[in-house]
Amino acid sequence: MKQNSYVFFLALVAALGGFLFGFDTAVISGAERYIQNIWELSDLMHGLAIAIALYGTVLGAIVVGYPANKYGRKPLLIAIGILYTVSALGSALAWDVNSFMLFRFLGGIGVGASSVVAPMYISEIAPAKNRGMLVALFQFNLVFGILMAYVSNYFIEIAAVTESWRWMLGVEVLPAVIYTLLSLRVPESPRWLINERNDYDKARSILGKTDPEGVDKAISLAIEEAKKEKSKTSFTELFKKRYLRITFMAILIAFFNQLSGINAIIYFAPRIFEMANISAENSLLSTMGVGVINLIFTMVGLSLIDKFGRKKLLYIGCIGYIISLALMSISFLGDSIPTSILPFFVFLFIASHAIGSGSIIWAFISEIFPNSIRSYGQSIGSLTHWVFAAIIANVFPFFANTFGASSIFLFFCGMMVLQLIWAIFIMPETKGKALEDIDQEIIEH
Repeated sequence: MKQNSYVFFLALVAALGGFLFGFDTAVISGAERYIQNIWELSDLMHGLAIAIALYGTVLGAIVVGYPANKYGRKPLLIAIGILYTVSALGSALAWDVNSFMLFRFLGGIGVGASSVVAPMYISEIAPAKNRGMLVALFQFNLVFGILMAYVSNYFIEIAAVTESWRWMLGVEVLPAVIYTLLSLRVPESPRWLINERNDYDKARSILGKTDPEGVDKAISLAIEEAKKEKSKTSFTELFKKRYLRITFMAILIAFFNQLSGINAIIYFAPRIFEMANISAENSLLSTMGVGVINLIFTMVGLSLIDKFGRKKLLYIGCIGYIISLALMSISFLGDSIPTSILPFFVFLFIASHAIGSGSIIWAFISEIFPNSIRSYGQSIGSLTHWVFAAIIANVFPFFANTFGASSIFLFFCGMMVLQLIWAIFIMPETKGKALEDIDQEIIEH
């Protein structure tokens, strides 16, 4: 297998965790109504049953850093596949709401863990010249998984099978098993082998296949960093003076990613369109359009990330955010802009996110930390992402009804102005640089 195709294969296998991440997150949308009716759940219990996976996601992001550092990246990739498989099968066969929530919680742990381990693994096996594109495969697969969940739910629904909701949830078993089996074929991260096992020969053998042009430099830099950072393997290192700047880089990009309002708009797109007096039928079509636009522009971002760099893509995304959110806010104020064209502003917003923050977030977080604490750094970035995703999703309906949609979109717009300022004056560029050089540049800046 040629070097480029081998690296792509390894990155694609790890990125399949993103596909399952997206599929698992979105597939519940087709089943939630049946679940409430079958078990006669109150609104509060129904909300908990659907949201339980998100709590698992936060836990997965918190706890995965230590085992990823101690046991390696590969065993965690395999464990994530097993979690997805057990969750999908158990959720489909659940006998009551408690068993359903248990299995959905396990799936949530897999989602949170995959958002840490998969981008980190890809960044550690990829050549510097196309690392951004390969890590961005994770985001592409995430978006593709969301779209495939909607498609799968649709076809199962029109097939009118008995207990269709069980089939909707159970179909995830197939890609989960495939992902688990493929994960058995990938090698361990060469950076982890050097930093934690001093296994230079095995690391050289792997890098010789994935990055033959840069293998000598990668090995020498990784060994040099391992000697310097050997004792720094605890989560608390993230908040010591030496690494504080890097840690806050990861926290801020995850914070801004969610303060764009992306999850509020994706989760509540039908509600937003209905607030604009768009019919239910057109609302559904517009929501499907959100998924398609997200996929198309994620592909565009993936193709540009190593050409334009992370900062330029974020500039483009921020400008698109500001324009689209301002127009969305104005459209709810009065008759100056008809609300009938609101879906086009939402499409512009989704395109801006997909080509900007959506494409770069996982790559950027996985690149900026030293090898010795990368697993913990990826955890803190993912944790920030999921905590704010949960908060915004929970409070959006209340704030939209209390203060009006226009005020909420204006708030998101203001946050994106702040992100643009941060991107211009503080955010470093990581394009084309060796992993071991990036953190040193940020520390010494």
